[in-house]
Amino acid sequence: MGKVISLVNQKGGVGKTTTSINLSASLAVLGKKVLLIDLDPQGNTTTGVGINKGEIEKSIYDVLIGECKISEAIIKTKYKGLYVIPATINLAGVDAELLEKSRTENGFKKGEQLKNALADIRESFDYIIIDCPPSLGVITTNALTASNSVIIPVQCEFFALEGITQLLKTIMLAQKGLNPSLDIEGVLLTMLDSRTNLGFEVVEDIRKFFKEKVYNTIIPRLVRLTEAPSHGEPIIAYDPKSRGSEAYINLAKEVIERNEGNGNK
Repeated sequence: MGKVISLVNQKGGVGKTTTSINLSASLAVLGKKVLLIDLDPQGNTTTGVGINKGEIEKSIYDVLIGECKISEAIIKTKYKGLYVIPATINLAGVDAELLEKSRTENGFKKGEQLKNALADIRESFDYIIIDCPPSLGVITTNALTASNSVIIPVQCEFFALEGITQLLKTIMLAQKGLNPSLDIEGVLLTMLDSRTNLGFEVVEDIRKFFKEKVYNTIIPRLVRLTEAPSHGEPIIAYDPKSRGSEAYINLAKEVIERNEGNGNK
């Protein structure tokens, strides 16, 4: 049964998409079969693994509104072991459509579409990674309901903890009302500028706040990491010897160790 992990933070620019792409690709390099789901209407995860949006026939939008089976929306990427369900701009309207359905259809629950869809394919993958939009709306609720756990990327900057309280409240609400087994998989420190003391002070603050939930791996701020998606490649393909590639392989190893080190998945 595949482990479903959502990347969640309502703040934009904290490395959710970069991490979704590169963690998924790194898990695949380490021999895992991985499904990457793009739940952000911007579709940056989709293009970041080399998918041409003009050639997409079925997307996560079609899955959520019940227009197709989830298996019909899966695209095999050019990277061994890595599959993606793409997003298109249509996804921007899905909140309103699901809310309307919940008002007009008896028994329709607007947060359970992804969970129900994933039930058909979970056994086919080792890990299912979901890139969530920078908001806490119906799309993110769908992700939290479908997930075993969440990874929270936190940028190493002055206002890093701002908004975290709201995010934790949302996760707790999801646990209470939708998904009692939802867990915080880990907290990932991203975009560390090693030339400044501030970044390391933030690292210390985050470690005090989240304790053992914080990954040992810290993702550095690197130009190569920001360049890679524009070439439709994860960093492991774009620049395999870079510090960014090394960091994401180390993160993937930590994720595997936390999930499989004790014999569990």
